Amino acid sequence: MNAVATDAAAASASRLKITEIFLSLQGEARDAGWPTVFVRLTGCPLRCQYCDTAYAFYGGEWREIDAILDEVAKHGVRHVCVTGGEPLAQKRCITLLARLCDAGYQVSLETSGAIDIAEVDPRVSRVLDIKTPGSQEVHRNLWSNLPLLTPHDQVKFVICSREDYDWAKGIVAEHHLADICDVLFSPSYTQVAPRELADWIVADRLPVKFQMQLHKMLWGEEQGR
Repeated sequence: MNAVATDAAAASASRLKITEIFLSLQGEARDAGWPTVFVRLTGCPLRCQYCDTAYAFYGGEWREIDAILDEVAKHGVRHVCVTGGEPLAQKRCITLLARLCDAGYQVSLETSGAIDIAEVDPRVSRVLDIKTPGSQEVHRNLWSNLPLLTPHDQVKFVICSREDYDWAKGIVAEHHLADICDVLFSPSYTQVAPRELADWIVADRLPVKFQMQLHKMLWGEEQGR
């Protein structure tokens, strides 16, 4: 059996391709600061210019969903974040999310917003990363996801410039996002000074939450977690 056929056979089972599973502190979004098990799926159809997890684009290993749950349980914490790459690029991610919720975990999903979120278990907090022009992937935003958002979800914008900020501010107003769920603005690491973004938000009384990547403050640029 050639390599392509072998890969296809593995994919046909109840498996996901996993880059890593690890315990750390959640560095972003509503659950920032909580000890969290991260399940990083392999693969992503986007190429954001600021991506800090490009190592997850390729490689990884096939893992049975039962084995993934067993490894998550060994860490002994209640928060689990399914991330990537783009986790929803693997269809069986939907099954994994539901199984984690069934097991009693507090589950979040980090997704680019380029793939339909309709089938994600409603118990999951979907952290939808709307791509700004500065990401170089703004054309990939799936705008039909926005009407699916609930107060349990979160929306994130990574701001690369003042132009990105003004664009994101317009999207928040146009879609009334702050009336639906938490909206997070993050400075793109090395591209926008955190204080500069904070000053823009305060000056505009913008109804969004400023956030920085806690993990990079603690462990530095090499820590893309």
